[in-house]
Amino acid sequence: MTQLHTTRAGRRGLGAAVAAAGLLAALLAAGPAAATPDPGDAPAGAATSAELAADTRAAIAGGEIPGVDEVVHSRNVQHVAHLPKGALGGTNSDLAFQGRYAFAGNYDGFTIYDIRNPRSPRTVAEVLCPGSQNDISVSGDLLFLSTDSSRSDDSCSSTSQPATEKSSWEGMKIFDISDKRNPKYVAAVETACGSHTHTLVPERRNVYVYVSSYSPNAAFPDCRPPHDGISVIKVPRKAPQRAEVVAFPVLFPGDGPDGGGNPGGPTNPGVSKTTGCHDITVLPSKDLAAGACMGDGILFDIEDPENPRVIDRVQDNVNFAFWHSATFNQRANKVVFTDELGGGGGATCNAEIGPNRGADGIYDIKGRGDHRKLVFRSYFKIDRHQADTENCVAHNGSLIPVRGRDIMVQAWYQGGVSVWDFTDSARPREIGYFERGPLSDTARVVGGSWSAYYYNGHIYSNDMAKGLDVLRIDDRRTAPAKRVRMDELNVQTQPDYFDQSGYSDDFDD
Repeated sequence: MTQLHTTRAGRRGLGAAVAAAGLLAALLAAGPAAATPDPGDAPAGAATSAELAADTRAAIAGGEIPGVDEVVHSRNVQHVAHLPKGALGGTNSDLAFQGRYAFAGNYDGFTIYDIRNPRSPRTVAEVLCPGSQNDISVSGDLLFLSTDSSRSDDSCSSTSQPATEKSSWEGMKIFDISDKRNPKYVAAVETACGSHTHTLVPERRNVYVYVSSYSPNAAFPDCRPPHDGISVIKVPRKAPQRAEVVAFPVLFPGDGPDGGGNPGGPTNPGVSKTTGCHDITVLPSKDLAAGACMGDGILFDIEDPENPRVIDRVQDNVNFAFWHSATFNQRANKVVFTDELGGGGGATCNAEIGPNRGADGIYDIKGRGDHRKLVFRSYFKIDRHQADTENCVAHNGSLIPVRGRDIMVQAWYQGGVSVWDFTDSARPREIGYFERGPLSDTARVVGGSWSAYYYNGHIYSNDMAKGLDVLRIDDRRTAPAKRVRMDELNVQTQPDYFDQSGYSDDFDD
């Protein structure tokens, strides 16, 4: 593992100290690690480069979309700060938070930011550890990093190696972050089919990690079908080096070669076959979890974290191509599922694709206990059409915690950041936004906001290509959220905001 520090105290480093020029050279040589892509159905009818360029330039000239890299936002949203990408040249990915720090994944490693002053965030440390996606979470003194690209070994100096080789490695890496300037790599756990994403279920003595992965292949020794469940890792807080896989609960039992999940095409054309889960969100205060699992959405009970039980399962074989992520509302009577049509690289925010594909699906939870059911209510999609040079689709977001309202902030890649209200499940609406113009007006270049999360009064967005953006929303509907203060936030480990915070109903909005 190679580390670059931006503070004098951080020069002690892990292993050999490396000058900035040396790290940059190593990054350029390594290049971004390749992850298992999200196999969302690619939109049909892609135009040629000349057509894309002409259409995009015409839209810019006509004022339909912002110019290249032009920043625009609604009146109630302020662009507070921007910190460009540093030495890590790969794709920026997910975010986690603890105290005054934000932790940002990158396909080449991760960055720790000091966000004590949101108007002037500072880079504390950058750790070079290629292994996409490097989905990231924190709990206490531990940081968790997902590796979903086949590597030569579990070290931070590994190289790409075919998944057909038995010696190849994919899975979870664990770091000690008790010293934020000097993270220490302390453990690794190999998991079947790697770790595309992960979700923490923290307890006092142990942290359970739900590992989501997919796309098995009979030629892969460590990732063969059926792959119809998730890996559960148990990590002792005081001895993380003893972390191990303790269970592989089957979520989609069935007699077929891939288990009992959605068969995908040709049975359900344009829908991903379920061969695992993409992402899981847990609500520990309610012993609930929601799984976005390629062709299926599931609700399950996690009272026993080593043995989650499926309560209900739904499919949408008309408008959902790839069930990507999930968010509960605070009362746990709704779930928002996202459809990542096009796998994150497609231009789906346009009139041709329409308002119901590449969108959010809002489901009410009806009933009690094991009789709870997911009931579809409506779709939400940003109505700000994007150029066909811009990848845009529903992606990662979080609640903005306001008692009595269901408000969410969400990333849409080059569609930017949207703040929307789904208090009425049947009539969701956008109430604020931030976005940049296209990265290019001549070709489709992938970029934009990967994750946009609300934390302690501000919105933080990790732009895949540009870096960290800090936003502030000033709106009477979201103002009470400023009273909510969190010590730690992993969005996929959804907190009970009002039990664990200093929230007051006396806020004057």
